[in-house]
Amino acid sequence: MDSSNKAVVTDKSHAVCIPSPAQSHIKAMLKLSKLLHHKGFHITFVNTEFNHQRFLQSRGPNSLDGLSDFRFETIPDGLPPSDLNATQDIHFLCDSIMKNFLAPFSDLLVKLNGATSKNPPVTCIISDGFMPFTITSAQELGIPIVMFFTISACSLMGFMQLPSLKDKGIIPLKDESYLTNGYLDRVIDWIPGMKNIRLRDLPSFVQTIDPNDAAFKLVIEAAERAPKASGIVIHTFNALEKEVLDALSTMFTHVYAIGPLQPLLINHLPNDLLKSIGYNLWKEETECLDWLNSKSPNSVIYVNFGSVTVMTRKQLIEFGCGLSNSKHPFLWIIRSDLVVGESTILPPEFEVERKERGFIASWCPQEEVLNHPAVGGFLTHSGWNSTIESVYAGVPMLCWPFLFDQQTNCKYTCNEWGVGMEIDNDVKREKVEKIVRELMETEKGKKMKKNAMEWKKIAEEATCPLGSSSINFNNLVSEVLLSKG
Repeated sequence: MDSSNKAVVTDKSHAVCIPSPAQSHIKAMLKLSKLLHHKGFHITFVNTEFNHQRFLQSRGPNSLDGLSDFRFETIPDGLPPSDLNATQDIHFLCDSIMKNFLAPFSDLLVKLNGATSKNPPVTCIISDGFMPFTITSAQELGIPIVMFFTISACSLMGFMQLPSLKDKGIIPLKDESYLTNGYLDRVIDWIPGMKNIRLRDLPSFVQTIDPNDAAFKLVIEAAERAPKASGIVIHTFNALEKEVLDALSTMFTHVYAIGPLQPLLINHLPNDLLKSIGYNLWKEETECLDWLNSKSPNSVIYVNFGSVTVMTRKQLIEFGCGLSNSKHPFLWIIRSDLVVGESTILPPEFEVERKERGFIASWCPQEEVLNHPAVGGFLTHSGWNSTIESVYAGVPMLCWPFLFDQQTNCKYTCNEWGVGMEIDNDVKREKVEKIVRELMETEKGKKMKKNAMEWKKIAEEATCPLGSSSINFNNLVSEVLLSKG
C-alpha cells in the first residue's frame, strides 16, 4: 500500500507558482493554482515572507495550512521590515526583485527537489510575468516555465513596446515639460492589433523621466525575457481582446487567454476543497454586504481604488464631496494607507452625508460586492483585476487610472468596450458629481449598463466547459505543462 502511494507521489506533476508580491497578482495566481490542483498537479505556492505574514494576519493563523498536495512556501524579499497593514514601496520592491529574488528562489527549488523532500520533483514553474528571474531558474532545471500576466492583453502588448520605444529614443522623457507639452498625445501607429493609441494610453512607464527608475528597468527586462518562456498566459478572454490576442500569438510560441478566472473556478471546481484559502492581504469587512442588502437594485456606486493607488488628502475630499453631492448611495473602500502621509479621516460635514447614504470600509470581498444586485456602478482605478471582475459582474465603470497598466485598461474600457467613462486626473467635486449622475441617471449610463451586461454574457460563455477560456486552459496543461518535448 505504501509503495503504491509513493509511486503516485513520484509520478505527479508538480507546479511551483510564484506571483509578483502584490494583492491583485497573488489573487489571480492563487486562482490559477487552484485550477491546476484540480487537474491533478501538486502545487507549491511561493509568497514573500512579508506577504505570508499578512495573509496569516488577515485570514488567521491556520489559513495557509493548505492540503498535502497544495503547500505554501516563502522566500525573503530583501527589504527592511515594514508595516504589515501597508503596501510596500513599489520601487524598492522592483529593485529587490531584480537583485535579491533569484538566489532564494533557486535554493527553494533545490530544496523541493532534494532527497529528503516529500514532494514529487518540480516539473514546471508558473511565474508572474513581472518576475523575469524565474526564467533563469527554469533554464537551470530544464523544465517548462509559463509566464502568467495578470493584466489585459492590450496592456501586455503595450508593455512589449517599451524596449522598442526606448531604442527609438521616444522614452524615457527628456524632462518634466514633456508631461504637459502635448508630447504624450503623439499617436503610436505601429503597434500590432492596436489602433489610435496615444503615448499616454500606454502603460505609465512611458511617462518615466529617470532611465534608472527601478520599476521601469524591471518591466523592460520582463518584456525582453518573456519570449524565452514556454508559454504566455493572460487573464482575459478571446472575444474581449481578439485583435490584440491574435497579434500577440505571432510574437510568442504559445498564448492562452484563460479569463475571467472566477467563473472558470466556479465551473471547474463546484466543490472547492481549497475554498478556505482566500486572496486578501487586508481583513475583509463583510458588514458592507448587509448594508447593500438594504438598497434598491442598481442604486449604489461602489468605490475602490485598489491596493496600490494613493492620493492626496485634497483628492480624497474632492471625491467624497462629489459622491455626497450626487445624492446616490455609495460604498467606499478607504485603505489606511490610501492618502500619502496624511489622515484618511474625512471632514465632519462629510460624516453627516455618509450616515445618510454612505458606507465606508477599509477592505471588502470585492467580487461579492460587484455581483450584488444593489451595485449599479464602480468608481475604480482601472486595475485589471478590478476591471475584469466588473466586466464579469456586468457593472459599468467610472475610471480614474493611477499608474502601470491602468491607463491602457481605462482607454479600452471607455473607447473599445463601451462600459466606462474617464474621470480627469485633476479631481474636482463638481466633475465627480456630474459623472456619477451621468452613469446612474442618463441614457448614456443605461447604454453602458446594457453593454456591460452583454460582456457579462460573453464572459460566461467563454468560461463554460466548452468555452474558449476553458479550452485554452486545457490546452495550456496538455501542450506546455505536461509536454515532454
